[in-house]
Amino acid sequence: MSASERALRIAAEAAGETGAEVEYLTGRQLMLPIYDTETTDRTPETAALVDAVRRADGLIVASPGYHGGVSGMLKNVLDYVEDLRRDERPYLDGRAVGLIGVAHGWQTAVGTLQQLRQVVHSLRGWPTPLGVAINDSSGLIRTDASDSDETVVRQLQTMGQQVAEMAALLTSPRSPQG
Repeated sequence: MSASERALRIAAEAAGETGAEVEYLTGRQLMLPIYDTETTDRTPETAALVDAVRRADGLIVASPGYHGGVSGMLKNVLDYVEDLRRDERPYLDGRAVGLIGVAHGWQTAVGTLQQLRQVVHSLRGWPTPLGVAINDSSGLIRTDASDSDETVVRQLQTMGQQVAEMAALLTSPRSPQG
């Protein structure tokens, strides 16, 4: 399991502890055909991804940093959000989104996190106040949260809780103003 997936799981477990229902789409499940604007044909995997995003009130997105930014695989996954453009909640509108950038150096980790924020803003999503950039060159995220860096784990848990709390606020019925 990659460091970005381990970080994602720590954050998602914290969201789940608040009572949020958590579904994971990771690794090989995200190896999808290149997004093609000229066809609406979707593989079962891409249809499952789009449906999962459509049903979600909150998301946690973790990307490894490659060559200074978001991985091509994850950018391709985010391109499929275009399929929600005509939905009642288009794109990521009204959805809380927690973001994690993981790389072997601070420059790429922070750059990846910033790129994720830009994409989520462009897709009308609501990034959580806390995004987490992880320089994993010294193995800050290990197989288990109890073996990982305490500060990083606390940041991931806080961000996971923020996703769940913001999602609940964004989807709660609003009282009429009068």
